[in-house]
Amino acid sequence: MSLRRALSPKDPRNFAITAAVGVVCCLVYMIARSLDPWSPKRGLGLVFGILAALLFVLEMLYPGRRPRARPLGTAKAWLQAHVYLGALAFLGVLIHSDFALPHGGMGWWLLFLSAWTTGTGLAGVWLQKWIPVSMADGLRVEALYERIPALTGQLTEEADRIVEEASSDALARFYRTEVRGRLAIVDPSWAYLFDVRRGRDRALEPFRRMARFVAQEERGAVEDLEQIYVEKLELDAQYTLQGILRRWLVFHAPPAGLLMGLLTIHVLTWVLY
Repeated sequence: MSLRRALSPKDPRNFAITAAVGVVCCLVYMIARSLDPWSPKRGLGLVFGILAALLFVLEMLYPGRRPRARPLGTAKAWLQAHVYLGALAFLGVLIHSDFALPHGGMGWWLLFLSAWTTGTGLAGVWLQKWIPVSMADGLRVEALYERIPALTGQLTEEADRIVEEASSDALARFYRTEVRGRLAIVDPSWAYLFDVRRGRDRALEPFRRMARFVAQEERGAVEDLEQIYVEKLELDAQYTLQGILRRWLVFHAPPAGLLMGLLTIHVLTWVLY
């Protein structure tokens, strides 16, 4: 799956509408700023701040959605609204602040959490598009995340039996020193995110080299070990990618909750003082 395909919007119409709204907001900001000094505390500066706050509140409704809940109707529509309204909310924050760096600690935290929440949300959209297709295109082995450690153990036991049945001391020594230790443990790697077949040729080269040194009757055992090791590498990739999908929300949801707490304090401070 190409990076371009993963980055392409699922619904181009919604993307176009959001982009158009963003352009209009920027034009309104530039025109208003040219006519009058910009202030986050009054006029359109305040309006954009209020709009951004309201959009973030709408964003927080997403976890409580229902598949057929009105007014959006479907889970896909809810997700599309969550993504694009979040992007517009962050743009509203930038316009509200006059695209300037904050002065106080509260302002820095609000800007950082707004950027972090928006960025991790967009990253999550990309991951959910990229990872399933990447696994389907590049991996033959499929396994449930919870079962992968046990399956790794089963592959090790199968490899142990193959080596025990072989009569070659060289094969046994090769297996003990270069294969079994790596075969027996799950070995996740972030590199699988961009290439599910990462390092496979290099990892399999020792097997191909070993096949040239054993007797003809032992080459079948080497080939069987190689296939087992390929399955192990694919389980490593599955474990990595499924783990990323499972843990991504930890980087998005808690900061979003903290953002809403600070935003509430920010709004109350403005209202009261």
